[in-house]
Amino acid sequence: MGLFSMFKKKDEPSYDPSNITVSDLAQGFVFEYNMTTWEVKEEYEYDWGENFFSKEYKISNGEETLFLSVEEDDELNLMMTKKIKLRKIDTDVADSIMKFNEAPREIMYEGKKYFLEKESPGYFRDISNDASDWDEFISWDYYDDSEELYICVEQWDEKEFEAAAGFTIKEFEISNILPK
Repeated sequence: MGLFSMFKKKDEPSYDPSNITVSDLAQGFVFEYNMTTWEVKEEYEYDWGENFFSKEYKISNGEETLFLSVEEDDELNLMMTKKIKLRKIDTDVADSIMKFNEAPREIMYEGKKYFLEKESPGYFRDISNDASDWDEFISWDYYDDSEELYICVEQWDEKEFEAAAGFTIKEFEISNILPK
């Protein structure tokens, strides 16, 4: 612990106010994306094991609600997604997982083919309401040939599944980030 960090006030932000980045987002922040102002409504954290964590933010522009996933591995990976009905995926993913304990290698969604990239067991918690409880789940990530379009299927319980569809974005596409 550095000398100055011992004297840091509790109310001081954990980010540099003169250089707020996507990695600094928190509930109540606003930012510009695609010429629209978005507000962070909720904040979630994922624990993927081996001390690897990622964040997700439920965001709204007043008309639409999306989810912004922020993952820092070797580089910053950003994904913009929207919840979709599992039945909208042309392949019966849930049935395959429940019957064969394995996700399909390929799925179809809106006439486009997606390929299984990875299966990831993990833990989830809603940190926007200071929840300390973690929920266990498994996710399967699918990408199209361009690796820009994305589908995520999550299993939360033996028969409880959710899905989201989205696309990758670049950090420069998010601008004018302001704290609450």
